[in-house]
Amino acid sequence: MIAQSDKARVSAAIQAAEQRTAGEIFCVIAQHSSDYRLVPIAWSAAAALFVPLPLLALTNWPAPLVYLAQIAAFLLAALLLSFPRIRFRIVPRQAKQDRAHAEAMRQFYAQGIDKTEQRTGVLIFASAAERYVEIVADTGINDKVSPDAWDDAVQALVAAVKDGRPADGFVAAIERCGAILADHFPPGALKRDEIPDKLLEI
Repeated sequence: MIAQSDKARVSAAIQAAEQRTAGEIFCVIAQHSSDYRLVPIAWSAAAALFVPLPLLALTNWPAPLVYLAQIAAFLLAALLLSFPRIRFRIVPRQAKQDRAHAEAMRQFYAQGIDKTEQRTGVLIFASAAERYVEIVADTGINDKVSPDAWDDAVQALVAAVKDGRPADGFVAAIERCGAILADHFPPGALKRDEIPDKLLEI
């Protein structure tokens, strides 16, 4: 999804940002936050419920044949809706956002971003399939800034991901987050390099 050279650019941007702050930045990009395997099953089951109605009303098919037609409709719909390009389109938008947010929080804790000495870690997270971006800041920095402080960084990353330039978006978001961290946690104020300076692709 992201070339090795672009990952190196992102790592360099993190290192440059952290030269101006004692805060920590970590980046994650996910191809998708869930495979949504049950969504096609749910849609197919709902559709199959209505298959017997026209068959019973308009044909003289015996019940076993109607039942077989219902099963065939379910299997065909499940197969067609399971193709990734279709599957991700039939997932409700709120469900995609909820899954992406849950994955962002999982990564925040899995990568130990909550373990920094003064709770000044920041996660920049993007999930491509859901077109979702979130910045998760630990309590040390959130106590000092308003939630909308990250909006510019989010918008920069969203615009770049939509244009197929995720690395550019991460670099821009890192610069903006670094500036916020530098205002509140200048270099030398805290222990440095508690989190790897890299972009993790999952």
